Amino acid sequence: MMKKLLHLIAGLALCAAATAAPGPEAECIVPSKPGGAMDLTCKLAQKALQGQPGGGTMRLSYLPGGIGAVAWHSLVSQRSGEANTLVAFSGGSLLNLAQGKFGKATAGDVRWVAALGADYGMIAVRSDSQYKTLADLLDALKHHPQKVLIGVSGTIGSQDWLKMALLAKLAGIDPKVLRFVALEGGGEAFTAMDANFVQVVPGDASEATLYSGAGKVRVLAVLSEKRLPGVLANAPTAREQGIDLVWPIIRGVWMGPKVPEADYRRWVHAFEQMEATPEFAQMRAAYGLYPFSMTGTALTAYVKKAVDDYHRQATQFKLVR
Repeated sequence: MMKKLLHLIAGLALCAAATAAPGPEAECIVPSKPGGAMDLTCKLAQKALQGQPGGGTMRLSYLPGGIGAVAWHSLVSQRSGEANTLVAFSGGSLLNLAQGKFGKATAGDVRWVAALGADYGMIAVRSDSQYKTLADLLDALKHHPQKVLIGVSGTIGSQDWLKMALLAKLAGIDPKVLRFVALEGGGEAFTAMDANFVQVVPGDASEATLYSGAGKVRVLAVLSEKRLPGVLANAPTAREQGIDLVWPIIRGVWMGPKVPEADYRRWVHAFEQMEATPEFAQMRAAYGLYPFSMTGTALTAYVKKAVDDYHRQATQFKLVR
């Protein structure tokens, strides 16, 4: 009888913790420099949390390096049990895991909390670029690849690199002839393009949404099944232009592996409540993201499958370490 009573008390305590507010001193770590999509993910979480009753505040901190590797290893090895620390991730993070860029790390090494929305890849140039269409760009890459510098977040094998390599391969261009410039994060890539240090950025639609408002960016193609609503509504898909490439990207947050179960569930529940509100849907759209809500166990299963899928894609280009 006593054993059953203890189990009941523990269960009630866990339930109470799961429905509590996240707390007043949360931190969201951006594993890149300011200005890119990872930054956007933490800012969305920050704004959504502040809109919840008793949600408290969330501060952002930046821990760039290794396209997410520095933040990953810092949290897993030194801060693994912090109950109010979240880290932004994207499909690019999962791709890095699949390729072994985080060392021996696996998707099971951290606790996946919530996906806040979906993004899509896109190909952008400056608004005054000579490349008016995707066909113009592909023609230049086919005949004069040495004249086109492509700014990517990360090095060979990164998400941006792989998007461009797949695009080239589908257009009959050897990816080995392309000239890539490795940069740290989408913000740095767009800054480099604005300065004409690079001519093309194969980034993300949410990033393009942020920069296209200033009239400095032309999106040649979005890598989605159909045209995207909002700011990029007039940007054609790659499929419309004869290249069958779709590149969805989820965006979300994870926590350290030793975070207590009650705290983990508390955050999962908090995000479930946030994402169920009309206000969150409006915020997500304003940040250039599209509906994709998944938390806890379901997200963990999704991530593990995505890592397996990325592993197969990376193997095509002999990128797996």
